Amino acid sequence: MLSAQARPLIAATVPILREHGLAITRHFYQRMLGEHPELKNLFNQGNQAGGEQQQALAGAVYAYAANIDRPEVLGPVLERIAHKHASLGITPAQYTIVGKHLLASIGEVLGDAVTPAIAAAWDEAYWLLAVELIAREARLYHAASLTPDSHWQQLKVVARQPQGELAESFTLAREDGLPLPAFRPGQYVSVALNLPAGGLRQIRQYSLSGAPGDANWQITVKRESGDGERPAGAVSNLLLDTVKRGDLLDVGPAFGDFVLDDAETGPVVLISAGVGVTPMVSMLHALSRAQQHRPVVFVHAARNGRQHVLRDAVAELAERHPGVEQIVFYEVPHADDRDGVDYDYKGRMALDTIRDAVILPDASYYLCGPLPFMREQRRALMDCGVDVERIRYEVFGPDLLTGMA
Repeated sequence: MLSAQARPLIAATVPILREHGLAITRHFYQRMLGEHPELKNLFNQGNQAGGEQQQALAGAVYAYAANIDRPEVLGPVLERIAHKHASLGITPAQYTIVGKHLLASIGEVLGDAVTPAIAAAWDEAYWLLAVELIAREARLYHAASLTPDSHWQQLKVVARQPQGELAESFTLAREDGLPLPAFRPGQYVSVALNLPAGGLRQIRQYSLSGAPGDANWQITVKRESGDGERPAGAVSNLLLDTVKRGDLLDVGPAFGDFVLDDAETGPVVLISAGVGVTPMVSMLHALSRAQQHRPVVFVHAARNGRQHVLRDAVAELAERHPGVEQIVFYEVPHADDRDGVDYDYKGRMALDTIRDAVILPDASYYLCGPLPFMREQRRALMDCGVDVERIRYEVFGPDLLTGMA
């Protein structure tokens, strides 16, 4: 708990962080990565170049300061961050490095505004946060029978399967043929690749899209072409362009707290867009195997049938689970997409048009897709009277730190 001396000083700096947070985090990354270039391997360099990482950290620092006495707000975010850190193999020693440079950047950017008392308060607040995350991550490592040093394993690519025009599924197996560890439906794994340009090793997370009880793992990777504002997906595109059947990949253990709650018995509504369908398919696998008594509404949005990821897998699982209702939105259908067969609605997903199908008593709602999409669907569900506690969502990338706020 934050001390009585530090609490008012942290509260007093909240407006300053709102105004200068981005300058502080830009300074922090430049300072830390200049002194510790090896840490570049832990940060998405595309997000660094585009400024998303700095913006997200600024928002996270501000949010932490504003909610430091509200564990009910911070707790779920810290759990999400702990899973992400565990998936990267973060060590306690790295918190010392981050703390040194973040606290130094606050002082160097704000100058005389940071009195010795304010600096001491932020040192206390940072280590309060760090110790909490270190403890959470230690529990995750222990539960997985791992340490950061034994984090990575080499898995063989035993199959590749196209999923429309832009994505493919990779089936991963142990070289010795033994089954891979079980995972909870909705979790993800990290994949690390050495990039030819720049000499960096970069890590990305991919949701497991296969069945939780299978001996092998499956991930589904979408090509990211980039645009004028965002670079192309360096790791995803390298996977799609160069990795062949029989190749070995460095893969981390399964982590993530966006998981199907199998203790519940009510209806399940799975809402996704694009490649956000991947954890939903894993959940549908689990429901079709062990919980066929639960009604499932599977709502998905794709640009068209050629970009409809894992369409065949969902159709097969829906046949196996008699309680599944599929509802598909195609934003811009192709000429060969059949209305009423391949898709149900033309245009962007609008839950108010299918309210009777998705607003069900005691239902649990799971969202995955681009952040603007999830925000829109979450607002639509709340407008329909769904309790926010019944809505769960998955966030990747720099937005992990601030979530749906």
